[in-house]
Amino acid sequence: MTDREKLKQRFLRDPLERRLGGLAATLARISSSARNSESPVIVENLLDEAKHLIEWTAADAEAETAAELVQIQRLITLWQKSWKTAMQDKTQRTLLSTLAKEWSDKALQSSGLI
Repeated sequence: MTDREKLKQRFLRDPLERRLGGLAATLARISSSARNSESPVIVENLLDEAKHLIEWTAADAEAETAAELVQIQRLITLWQKSWKTAMQDKTQRTLLSTLAKEWSDKALQSSGLI
C-alpha cells in the first residue's frame, strides 16, 4: 500500500468537518511555504496533497462547498504546472500565498470548526 493510499484511508475515517479542517491546514501551509520556503519541492508536495484532499472531500460536501472545492482544485492544478517558474518570482510567490490563505479561510469556514 502506498503512502498516499494510507493517507487516504486515514483521512476518510474522519468526519467531513475534520477533513475540511485538515484541508484548511494544508492550504495554510501552502500559504506560508510559498512565501517563506527556499525549496520549491515543499510547495509542490503541499499542492499535490491539497489536490488529493479536495478530491477525497468534495464528494461528501454540500453542493455549494463541493463546487468551491473543485474550483480551488483546478487553480491548484494550474499552480502545480507553473510552480517551478513562478517560484522564482516574488510577486507570483506572494500571489499564491495570498490565494492559499483565502482558500484555507474558506475551507475552515465551511468546516464549521470556527
